[in-house]
Amino acid sequence: MGACTEKNILVDEYIEATPKIFPDYTDVMLPANISPINFKINEIGDEYVVSFGTGGRVIFRLDSYDGIIRIPEDKWKNYLQNVTDNEFFIRIFIRRGNKWFAYNDIKNFVSKDSIDSYLVYRLLYPGYELWNEMGIYQRNLSSFDEIPVLKNTSFDKQCINCHTFNKNSSEVMMFHIRGKKGGTIIRKNNAIKKVDMKPKNSSIGGAYSSLHPNGNFIAFSMNEIQQFFHRSGKKPIEVVDLESDLGVYDIEDDEMISHNSICDSMYMETFPCWSADGKEIFFCRAKSYMLGQPLDSIYYDLCKIPFNSETKTFGSVEEIFKASEINKSVSFPRISPDGNFLLFTLSNYGNFSIWHPESDLYLLDLRSGNINELSNINSNDVESYHSWSSSGKWIVFSSKRINGQWAHPYFSHFNHDTGEFSKPFLLPQKDPLFYDNFSMTFNIPELITEPILNDKSLIEAINSDKINHIILRK
Repeated sequence: MGACTEKNILVDEYIEATPKIFPDYTDVMLPANISPINFKINEIGDEYVVSFGTGGRVIFRLDSYDGIIRIPEDKWKNYLQNVTDNEFFIRIFIRRGNKWFAYNDIKNFVSKDSIDSYLVYRLLYPGYELWNEMGIYQRNLSSFDEIPVLKNTSFDKQCINCHTFNKNSSEVMMFHIRGKKGGTIIRKNNAIKKVDMKPKNSSIGGAYSSLHPNGNFIAFSMNEIQQFFHRSGKKPIEVVDLESDLGVYDIEDDEMISHNSICDSMYMETFPCWSADGKEIFFCRAKSYMLGQPLDSIYYDLCKIPFNSETKTFGSVEEIFKASEINKSVSFPRISPDGNFLLFTLSNYGNFSIWHPESDLYLLDLRSGNINELSNINSNDVESYHSWSSSGKWIVFSSKRINGQWAHPYFSHFNHDTGEFSKPFLLPQKDPLFYDNFSMTFNIPELITEPILNDKSLIEAINSDKINHIILRK
């Protein structure tokens, strides 16, 4: 028996195991500005004592009778100041009847690397039946403050999607509205306009996008998207492009610029992503869909094409990773801010990986060409949409690992020297039981450095009858 100095009680038995908690904040690296990591202890007990400390020093203690641990925000902020760039422990004691049990310490690390202050995501119900109830929200990652940016109840329950930012800044951003007053809302600094992204001389319009680093261009894929429904199995929906091309939208001149090499009937191009210097567009490409073709025979390769922003001209397409040769498919290429790494999702076929349980994250080192599966991040279920922080030291990604139904945001620290990611952790919530009861999915998580302001101006632009029309120039 030994003394539990945190409460001056005697420990009757030491258990050589780490206690189970949810969310799993065990052996993770946290940013120095993250909100409290509240959790539930999933071990049977009548009373719980939890100590937080570093080294051999306990800094504060919490008591609970239900195993739910809510950390006061002021205590947590002071605690982070004491443990930044250091390992810290969570020490859990559990009383069952008249006996106290002590477990192995839970150990974590607080990085000196802060994460961008806000996370932006769309909340909607999974599936397709309840699309008329959704919104874009922003969460302050240093607290639990969540603010709705746009809820579609403010504009006739139209669909809102594909929010995109320029270099993690809300000063230049865009998103789509689908419906009777539909259009693409673009805000560049304080100017806001609504644009019809279906060129007058094209049968398909802009969908997936990437803002050029200089904020003057937006790379778009122009897609004809079709949903298919499986009769049985784990994948209820299949989302497929029947046609897709690439173009670059000039924000000032209201024209879509393209080229025959990325806008023809031979291939389907999608998910554009600018290089860090804005001189190239990375994208996914598959052979064009043939009527009656099995959906599981559609494979997307990773390609790139040069773009000259001064002359508005394209170079030649280059294949970077021919995933089709191994019967795999690439989606969501995202380049680190330093331009050295490209993160992407790999699945068995198609490009809409959110419905593919086998989809995993991979990292391409653009300097060496090496591709690594991120086994430290991937789970047995969906890993899908992902984005980098402005520093390139953190990523956020969607995962359905909790229950296979809802996508939730996870964070991981990236070491540029080793090319390795830390064990991911789930977005903290004020209520440790939040994820047991919340039935909406987190869609398109994006990190930004400052909050989105002037939401009233955005709503005014959505409801406006004024809309800019564009042409396609090749």
